[in-house]
Amino acid sequence: MLGISPEATGFDTRGFRGGGGGMRNRIESIGSIFTQGYSAALEEGDLKSLSSRLEQVDLEFRGFAYEGAAMALALLDRLTPFGGIRLRDFLEGSGAPHTYMVHVAVGWAAARLPGKLERAMKPLDPLLRWLVVDGFGFHEGFFRWPKYIEGQSPPRRVSGYACRVFDQGFGRSLWFIEGGDPERLRHTIDSFAPARRGDLWSGAGLAITYAGQATPAGLQYLRAAAGSCQPQLAQGSAFAAKARVRAGNVVPYTQEACAVLCGLAPEAAAQVTDDALENLPTNQAEPAYELWRRRIQQHFTQHQESKR
Repeated sequence: MLGISPEATGFDTRGFRGGGGGMRNRIESIGSIFTQGYSAALEEGDLKSLSSRLEQVDLEFRGFAYEGAAMALALLDRLTPFGGIRLRDFLEGSGAPHTYMVHVAVGWAAARLPGKLERAMKPLDPLLRWLVVDGFGFHEGFFRWPKYIEGQSPPRRVSGYACRVFDQGFGRSLWFIEGGDPERLRHTIDSFAPARRGDLWSGAGLAITYAGQATPAGLQYLRAAAGSCQPQLAQGSAFAAKARVRAGNVVPYTQEACAVLCGLAPEAAAQVTDDALENLPTNQAEPAYELWRRRIQQHFTQHQESKR
């Protein structure tokens, strides 16, 4: 009943565009590995066996397997009478290095189930729980992208500040939807209202850096294409760097993407996200997550100005 077929994430099935230079194969590989992780979590009876299977996945793509597994665990918890603790135990165990991917995956699960997003967010880390909305936005983009590109606003389940985080997740999905084509990505983001573009570029920067695999020329093009949204693009890239540094799966492409989009090595970009957490207020009108993002963006604004 809960199964996701490998074909469900296929390039043609989803009607994605672009996909030149090997990007089609890469996107389909990512989707396949995600579904492998998802299926493994449904098949394995204990987390130790599950983690053993996930650790067999190639290092560069392992995070996607953990993301798929976390989605399945979140669904199983919701469908268990009186709730389950699989996801909690996963986060406290082998899933901890991939905590960002796990939180995003809860958003995938929430998109498949009725009810308020707050229900899925409540038991999670007060700061990272916003990634549930990011994951929801990615899911909506990945599976229902045409209606959103045609101008439809976020679903009614998303309101207030969550609309901005939804756009970050949707921006991540655009890298897949446009087949990793920098020019298509720019054109699509430019078709949205100016007020939404910063969050879309933030998500795009995350996907470009974490999922790859833009060419060196493509990375330079994307940095220029972001224009005034370069700090948001860099912030998203730094988020991706932090996710890979924490999980220990930094690869040469991560170095290349961070060098262009952040002007830093992945470890330094990850440190920017950590430094931005210092004395982060939690009692402001704006969510701490937004204050965190803004601090990172301000850092890159200053970094760019100092290089002029």
